[in-house]
This record gives sequence, structure tokens and C-alpha cells, in this order.
Amino acid sequence: MVTIVDYGVGNLFSLQCSLDAIGAESMISGDPADIRSADRILLPGVGAFEDAARKLRDSGLADVVCEEALSGKPLLGVCLGMQLLFEKSLEYGEHKGLGLIPGCVRPIADVIPEDLKIPHIGWNALRFPAGKEKSPLFRYINEGDHVYFVHSYYAADCAEHTIAVAEYGADLTAAVAKGSIFGCQFHPEKSGPVGLSILRAFCEGGLSE
Repeated sequence: MVTIVDYGVGNLFSLQCSLDAIGAESMISGDPADIRSADRILLPGVGAFEDAARKLRDSGLADVVCEEALSGKPLLGVCLGMQLLFEKSLEYGEHKGLGLIPGCVRPIADVIPEDLKIPHIGWNALRFPAGKEKSPLFRYINEGDHVYFVHSYYAADCAEHTIAVAEYGADLTAAVAKGSIFGCQFHPEKSGPVGLSILRAFCEGGLSE
């Protein structure tokens, strides 16, 4: 069972439809008991970091997600859900994240050429870091496969845990992993067969980095 965390932010039903498409059993829930009983956890998120982090904490689910992830239960953060995994974000101030992965979320405007549009939106190719084994999250896809992005901020200071990047005037972190904790800056639920293949790998297990 995959529990999609409902804390008032995220593409909950799009993710569930994608899980349905690959035959994975799932539920959408904000009940701590459902998160604790799940085999895997999906943490979605869209919008502003500060608002999402506050809602996650106010709901009481931040501690539950962290406890389960640190116990070894597979966790996948998607888009803003990935950014929440980090120590902090500099989106309109400085805001504390869950601290599950070392690093900081920063504006892409600081690292891309001025003539490129923000947000980074649309299809872009994944590239795997040289010298690293391909993550088991990507066992069914190839370097150069395209996925769908919508973001104005990116995860920085996290090279050790970066498992994919996308080039948009600079190499932007596309996916991260630490143990059984994973994050995708892109939207697998909007990324066609490639995205479904990533979700399938997440649901199958054998993921620990």
C-alpha cells in the first residue's frame, strides 16, 4: 500500500491515477495511522515552500513522515514535496524543511542566464551524475529520457545525494536519494511512460541507495 500524504497541498489525485495505471494499491490520507501502516509514502506538494511546510507541521504529519522515513520506509517527495525533504529553503525568506536530506533550496534565477524564463517549465532530459551507479529508482528508464518540470527553485548543496540533473542554463538537481528517501523535482505523474516507469520502480522496492 502506498499512502499519498494529504496535508492540503499537492496533486493528490493525479498521483493516485498514475499509481492506478501501474496497478499499485494506494490511498490518499492525512491520518497518521495510514502513513504508519503504509508500505511506502508519497509526499506531494505544489505552491510556496513556507505555506506547505507550515501545513505539514500544523497537521502533525511532519513528525510522522520523518519517523517513518528514518525507520527505513521508502519515501518519495514530488516537486515541492522533494524540496521539503531538505534542511531549509530560501524562497521569500529562510524557512525550515524536514531535514531528511542535507542541502538548501535556492532560486534558479541565481544560477541560470537572465534570458531564460522562470519558472523552468516543460519537458527536459535527465542526466545521471558521472561516476555514480544509476539509482534503482531509474532502473526502467535511460539517461536522456524526458520528464516534465515546473519550478522556480532548486535543491542546492546536495551533490552527494543527487541522482539526476537537468540542464537549463545550468545543471539543476532533478532527483535525489539518501537511503530509502527519494525526491523528484519533476512530476512523474505528468511525465508519461517515463514517469510511470519511475513510479513502478518506487513501488517495487529494492530501492535503498
